[in-house]
Amino acid sequence: MSAPLRGTQSLVGQMGWVFARPSLTVLEMAWRWLFGLPLLVVCWIEARKILAALPLDSTGLASLDAQNPWVAAVQLGGAWALYQPRVLAVAHWLLPVAALAWVVLSGLGRNLVLKRLEPRLRLRPAGMIVLQSVWLALLAAVCWGWFRSIAWAAATHIGPGGKPDLIGYAMWVIVLSLGFFTAWALASWAFSVAPLLMLLEERPALSALGRSLCLEKAFRAKLVEINLVMGIVKLALMVLAMVLSAAPLPFGDQLGPDALHLVWASAMLFYFVASDYFQVVRLKGFIEFWKIFREPPAGEPESLQPRTGLPAAKRL
Repeated sequence: MSAPLRGTQSLVGQMGWVFARPSLTVLEMAWRWLFGLPLLVVCWIEARKILAALPLDSTGLASLDAQNPWVAAVQLGGAWALYQPRVLAVAHWLLPVAALAWVVLSGLGRNLVLKRLEPRLRLRPAGMIVLQSVWLALLAAVCWGWFRSIAWAAATHIGPGGKPDLIGYAMWVIVLSLGFFTAWALASWAFSVAPLLMLLEERPALSALGRSLCLEKAFRAKLVEINLVMGIVKLALMVLAMVLSAAPLPFGDQLGPDALHLVWASAMLFYFVASDYFQVVRLKGFIEFWKIFREPPAGEPESLQPRTGLPAAKRL
């Protein structure tokens, strides 16, 4: 009977376990980059077409005033008004295609990662694709809500009828961004654990989603804690990547543009690799807590059905 163990304390051991098995991170990176790299290529091609039809000189972006943020904001707004119809025309067909490709690749790739983490699991790509679609819909709703809230802050603090309130606008941007980020971290864990319940407990996809929303309190607390910490870790990785990118700027004249591009590419690569690594760590943590709280006792048939009580939780 040991002292209670917090969910985040176990992450240190999970980090070491995943770090000793780099193939898991490589597999997670593979399915993500299999989706991301073609999407970037398509975006680059479409962007070149738009810029060829509407060059930067014709929209005023080539003479952007970087010394005056208010003038630059007006210039950017005017340029966006010109580019918006062309960008929306591309987005109307690109976003649905990208969403479909993501749910398919993420369903297959995440299923393979989970099977490598827990070899007894079966491959159920159809159910994984359904659950990933629900997760993506929730993410789209959160992003839409954040965008609308930021638009409200801009309309109420940087309106054309009065003096812009930069401090008020910045405060609202920070509060709303952190609020939506926290709300996403608190809500998304249920949609992230649903694929695990589907595979570990042999449930249908929608049944696993419903079960993930009404888990036992002790189990839910561990999952929420891990999800919040992983969200904070992702923010820390973003900040670290930006610091690494900005660090050589004072020495730009001595290093030259090629060296700066290499540093920026390395910082981006570091962020993507580290982010995928911690994603696998989170999945490993979810699985281990499922084993503690819901795995059938030793000696029972391997039906993988959850227990009704929580006696194993005392091991924490």
